[in-house]
Amino acid sequence: MAEPITTALKRTPLHGLHLRLGAKMVPFAGWEMPVQYGLGVMKEHLHTRAAAGLFDVSHMGQVILRPRSGRVEDAAAALERLVPVDLLGLKEGRQRYAMFTDAAGGILDDLMVANRGDHLFVVVNAARAEHDIAHMRAHLSDACEIEVIADRALLALQGPAAEVVLGGIAHGAATMRFMDVGIFHVGGAELWVSRSGYTGEDGYEISVPADKAVGLAGVLLARPEVEAIGLGARDSLRLEAGLCLYGADIDTTTTPVEADLAWAIQKARRAGGAREGGFPGAPRILRDLADGPARRRVGLLPEGRAPMRGETLLFAAEEGGEPVGRVTSGGFGPSVDRPIAMGYVAAALAAPGTRLWGEVRGKRLPAAVAELPFRPNTYKR
Repeated sequence: MAEPITTALKRTPLHGLHLRLGAKMVPFAGWEMPVQYGLGVMKEHLHTRAAAGLFDVSHMGQVILRPRSGRVEDAAAALERLVPVDLLGLKEGRQRYAMFTDAAGGILDDLMVANRGDHLFVVVNAARAEHDIAHMRAHLSDACEIEVIADRALLALQGPAAEVVLGGIAHGAATMRFMDVGIFHVGGAELWVSRSGYTGEDGYEISVPADKAVGLAGVLLARPEVEAIGLGARDSLRLEAGLCLYGADIDTTTTPVEADLAWAIQKARRAGGAREGGFPGAPRILRDLADGPARRRVGLLPEGRAPMRGETLLFAAEEGGEPVGRVTSGGFGPSVDRPIAMGYVAAALAAPGTRLWGEVRGKRLPAAVAELPFRPNTYKR
């Protein structure tokens, strides 16, 4: 049962707009957020895939790392001490996915890092924002000024019509490639834009001054292609896209290699690379890269129509035996019209097509290991 909404929950600058649009509001990571609007989760999901959806993601943490030396490469080198990612190779105007890791190789959070020329711009998960900011202050203050951005909202415009919609008001946005970042001036507001998102669709994330957020949202929602989309559809969209949710699919008990995130560890940080290791948990993570992990995150396609939700135990046989894994995220995929899930299984059982059984309400139901994503991503490369 959902916890009651209290005044202790934080509200985004778009809170009043959500209420006017008829949103159902729920507590999420300490914030009062819209889970769905009048269309409902299924139609919101499908509308985003077909046209464009506008998401309020202002609960995410926004942080600027300003190098004390004035050299952005010094900020990148400092942040590299905390992540297994090549940030010195991140060019100006580009963004990269990264993870904070701990001494055991577990994931403290995943985040986005953009090189904005004279500083780094970092976006972290809402539920981990306070932890991440403290983590950066503890480890980066010698090299960087850590500026928490508290006066800006964050919007995500996602879907095949996003380019036309945003390009119509932010000239030049349409020419951006996936993971490009740029600054645009629209209606007296300075927009910090990245061509990225959490849906598997082409689209943008837009940081906007808090006092301009409702106005910008109104301009975007006035377009017939755009509908307001809540957290419910955001979750089903990211699941179809095979994207991890922190606290479900990744956490301190999962390493990046187990989580199928080895693609995010560039050659420079791997064994034999120019800056091999040097990040928390490097011995475990480099060992996983060399020898393979004991378990892996995989996609799962349950047979029939019954979904396998998070924490469903997985077995190698229909009867008997110990669990060989568990589901971490699961539900119904509106675009693929079937139940889908992700979870961890023993590496020997991770090949696509492997037949497993998930225990749902005391009964074992069959599922097949599947490649991720469940639906091809449509990023503009």
